[in-house]
Parts: sequence; structure tokens; C-alpha cells
Amino acid sequence: MVEIRWKQERFPDAGEDVATQKNVPDTPQTRAPAYRLAFADSEFLCRDELRAVRLQLELLKPEMALAERGITSTVVLFGGARIPDPEFKDKARTKTLADLSKYYDAAREFARLCTEKSLKSYGRDTVVCTGGGPGVMEAGNRGAVDAGGVSIALNIVLPHEQAPNRYATPELCFNFHYFAIRKMHFLLRAKAVAVFPGGFGTLDELFETLTLVQTGRMEPLPILLFGKAFWQKIIDWEALADAGTISADDIKLFRFVETGAEAFEVMENWHKAG
Repeated sequence: MVEIRWKQERFPDAGEDVATQKNVPDTPQTRAPAYRLAFADSEFLCRDELRAVRLQLELLKPEMALAERGITSTVVLFGGARIPDPEFKDKARTKTLADLSKYYDAAREFARLCTEKSLKSYGRDTVVCTGGGPGVMEAGNRGAVDAGGVSIALNIVLPHEQAPNRYATPELCFNFHYFAIRKMHFLLRAKAVAVFPGGFGTLDELFETLTLVQTGRMEPLPILLFGKAFWQKIIDWEALADAGTISADDIKLFRFVETGAEAFEVMENWHKAG
């Protein structure tokens, strides 16, 4: 028999090969798209046929970063990007938005309390996670800064692109193309979800969370709705139960709260109350 022995040698890693490629002779062959390394070819990676690969990359990049940081659980804040800091509520586009500015402060207080708890686990547990934009999202990241801790921001590319808010922790500030993968990251480590007044995006995130819990695809967790008057005005929860399209017990999946302190207490005692 012929015995095959593998030569012991060090193969260059991908990063080294990318660097080497920058120094190859400039010829028609090396300038051609076909010559580019596949994993370093942005045009190739953006082809429709590579969508599955892009989905995997968007799942892996934040997951690996959070795992390396040792983050085991998060508290997710959903809410309107248009809700202003009370300091600037006079510039709100409507009186209702100006009145809702109190929830900016509530989000900030709630995030501060969560982060103070998180610091007891050296920033691994109960880490605040937002969508990274303005409004309620800014308030959440800002509250974490108030407590001297870190927070996660899951931004997404939109036609009206906006920069991440300045309070998000830079090394935990991610950007997404796919809404579906972003939503997965919101809930993969969630131990509680706080939902503030908002628009279509907030409603989408709320109902998706409720559906996952209702159908048993996700373990029950505290779902805190800030602003009882707002939520009861825009959604007739009792009508859904009366119609039989949801069960009466489904209304117990969430709790109405008003302040950050109240929400934090409800979250901490959720399972005791259940």
C-alpha cells in the first residue's frame, strides 16, 4: 500500500490572501471579475443566487460577536422612532407625539434599571437591546449609558437611511439588510420585551412576539406595553377575544405599564405573579 503523509505546513488564512491579492501585477486577467476571490467579491456575494449565504452571514456575524462578549440574555425595547426627547417635544410633528414624549423618559429609566442589574453580571445578562435608531430606541441606549453599561443596537438599511443613535455601544452596533434575520436576533436572547407607542414597525414587532408565544414557538416571557391608554385606543383587545379570534387567556400574555420603575418591577416578578 502507498502511505500518504500530509505535509505539515502553514496555509495562509483568508485575510492574508486578500492582502496578497492587492499586490498582484495589474493585467487584463487580474482586473477581470472572474479573478477575484469569491469571498472578497462584493458583486458576486450580492447575486440573487447567493441570498442563502447572505442570510447566514447576517445570522452569524452578530451571533458570534454577542457570544464572544458572553452576553446570555437581553431586554428588548421596541417603540416609535418619532417619539421625541421631552427637551425637544415642541418640535414634534403632532401634539400627540409631543404628549407621548413622556415615554422617551420612561424608556430611558427602564433601560437604566435593566443595565444596573446587568452590571451585576458583568454585562452578560439583561443587556438592553434596541433597533438603534432615534426616539424610543435612542432612549433605551441612552439609559444604558446613564448606568455606565453597554447596550446592543440592531440597525437596518432603509431608503431613508439614518445613522445609529450616538448612545449605542459601537462594538455592539450591527447593521442588517434582512428584516427576518434582524427579528431573529431581537428575540434569540430576549428575557423580556418592552413595547412603547409606535407605528407599523412597532406593531409588527409586538404582534410577531405575541404570536410566537401564543403558538408555543417561544417560551413565555414578560411582554410590557407602555401606555395603556394608547394601546387600548388603537387596538380593541376585548373585541378580539369576544370574536373568538383569540382566547381570553391570550390577553394575559402582556401587561400594561406606565413608568420605567413599574415595568422593571413587573419584569422582575413576572413568574411569581404567574
